[in-house]
Order: sequence, then C-alpha cells, then structure tokens
Amino acid sequence: MSKDRRDKAGGAEETESRSAPTGAVGADALFGASVNCEEAVHELYHYLDGELTETRREEIRVHLDWCGPCNGAAEFEAELRKVIANKCKDRVPQSLIERVAEALDEESRQHHGEH
Repeated sequence: MSKDRRDKAGGAEETESRSAPTGAVGADALFGASVNCEEAVHELYHYLDGELTETRREEIRVHLDWCGPCNGAAEFEAELRKVIANKCKDRVPQSLIERVAEALDEESRQHHGEH
C-alpha cells in the first residue's frame, strides 16, 4: 500500500491508493465466470423455473450464495410462488364436473346426429 501525502494547506488532502495483494486470486479464478446483480435478477425467473443450462444455473447459484440482496430476492420469489401455488389449488365440485361432462356428451351426440 502506498500513501500519497499532499500539503493540506494547499487545499489537497491525504489520499491512499490500495492495490490487491500480490498473488491474490480473483473471484473468476475461484468460481468461474462471475455474474453481476443485474444479470442474476434478470435471469431469476428462468433460474427458479429451471430453464437455464446447467452451466448458467451454477453461475447464478454461486452469485446467489455470495450476494445477500440477490439471495433474499430469490428466496422471496420462491416463497411467493409457493404461496400462490397453494392458493390456486381450489377443487372443482364433483357436481360441476358431472354437469360439464353431461353437456359435452349432449353436444357430441347432437353434433353426430344422435338424439
């Protein structure tokens, strides 16, 4: 780390310049191609739907493992989907199923000239 000291009386302030330690390994070397937050959020629904290639799915998963805000968004969306799916499991009454079946049979008989 190197410091650049300037005279404060001249209006400049003390600044530091930092660089990565020698021999440091970047995220790409550890985890492969990195995904930024914008990409992760953009592909979140495809990720949750299982519509990504295995490679891309793994890239997104690694990002979600390391990024709290994106992981929170993914968990929220997954939970929301579960809630919606559970609320949409209304059962159709048997009497309605029978009435629809009878109406379809009647329509079929009339269409084929049977009475």
